[in-house]
Amino acid sequence: MTLGFIVSLIKKRNDIADVLWGLGFVIISWTAYIISNNNQLINTIINILVTIGGLRLALHIYERNKKKAEDYRYAEWRIQWGKWFYIRSYLQVFILQGVLLFLIATPVLILNNKAPETLNNLSLIGILIWIIGFTFETVGDKQLSNFIKDPNNKGKVLDSGLWKYSRHPNYFGEVTQWWGISIVTLITTGTLLSLIGPLTITFLILKVSGIPLLENKMLLQKEFQEYAKKN
Repeated sequence: MTLGFIVSLIKKRNDIADVLWGLGFVIISWTAYIISNNNQLINTIINILVTIGGLRLALHIYERNKKKAEDYRYAEWRIQWGKWFYIRSYLQVFILQGVLLFLIATPVLILNNKAPETLNNLSLIGILIWIIGFTFETVGDKQLSNFIKDPNNKGKVLDSGLWKYSRHPNYFGEVTQWWGISIVTLITTGTLLSLIGPLTITFLILKVSGIPLLENKMLLQKEFQEYAKKN
């Protein structure tokens, strides 16, 4: 995260932190995998799933942001934080994100350390849940990306596809993936601390940096207000 902060100073873009979010899970997972030297089938599978999800998310956000100005949230903080911008960026954006990454990745860290030699068939339930979550996030992001690219949709709200049934299918998918991974860890190791990860990201998305920030902005649009009443 410190390296990411240095890059953000060079690029003058704090939204690089959003790209690092997905990459961070990949780095944390494989570091724990190597250190633990417990290379069983189940934690190898989960690490691969984390890598697929993390790389996809990082690439998606990079492609989404690369031709745009800095994300409005970070641009507003540049103004609000004034002379304290750099120190607050380092601590409140990058270091805080690193701590949250660590908490969310708790079930992967536990599994890498305690993965049993015998594969528990019930763990397939967690893997299936992860697949459902990954599908929702991937398809939801793709549908939204295609919608935004069409100039005829400027000022409109996406209310078709997965977005017809959920205002935030991509957020639902992200949370569901971590619940799936946590269930695998809980079933195979019996460690209740594996619930820290999904509980943390569920709280963040529902109450802190996910849905609240986005909807506070979107609810200024009358069309979104009507859409929100139906979903």
